[in-house]
Amino acid sequence: MSTTALGQDERLPLYQRLRDEMLGKIAAGEWLPGEAIPTEAELTRQYGVAIGTVRKAVETLVAEGLLLRAQGRGTFVRRPNFDGSLFRFFRQVNASGQSQVPQSRILDCRQTPADATARQALKLADDELCIHLQRLRLIEGRPLFHERIWLPATRFANLLDVDPNDFPQLLYPFYEQHCGQRIASAQETLSVSAADAETATTLNVATASPIVVIERTALGYDRTPLEYRLSRAAAENFRYQVEIS
Repeated sequence: MSTTALGQDERLPLYQRLRDEMLGKIAAGEWLPGEAIPTEAELTRQYGVAIGTVRKAVETLVAEGLLLRAQGRGTFVRRPNFDGSLFRFFRQVNASGQSQVPQSRILDCRQTPADATARQALKLADDELCIHLQRLRLIEGRPLFHERIWLPATRFANLLDVDPNDFPQLLYPFYEQHCGQRIASAQETLSVSAADAETATTLNVATASPIVVIERTALGYDRTPLEYRLSRAAAENFRYQVEIS
């Protein structure tokens, strides 16, 4: 029975080479988010390695947040959910005390050169173009966030064919559906700044009033930067709460 060859870099431990091979299948879309991967027995037969090697490779990807074990069901490619991260800090409730989820409105979608910060975050060459989105997040028609989003045009050009009114609330599944690009993880930095005139008008706050700025770089399963996002919100909506024990 034939087996699948692992990477040729024999300086790496066997489980690491298997981990890299499995990650390659996730990055290439052979194993899709939300779907079960082959069983340990199947992987053992496919690659001709010991089951302990398979388990260590799987455990490594689980620890990295790329796979998820479900007791009695198998191991699945993890589909991350980033949309709730902002609302750890900007929780909105109505008069009844129920949480409210902001609605989204795309203000603009165009192809343009990236600014220096976005170009660096996305590791683009000076002459590479981006798809630039502007988006508002609103509660009961009131602006909560203003977002600027940069995406490499070589990967996301299909978004230019989408009417702004047809963009859904959640962008990451939309990226996957229309562009075949899958977000696996993200890095965020939060800081405080002062609203310039444009931001003040957009968020309906006074110029120079404090705002919270959240920078996010979202990465694919192969760690390629796929999205740089800059979100701004009035600081009066910001709440930080943590339980310490």
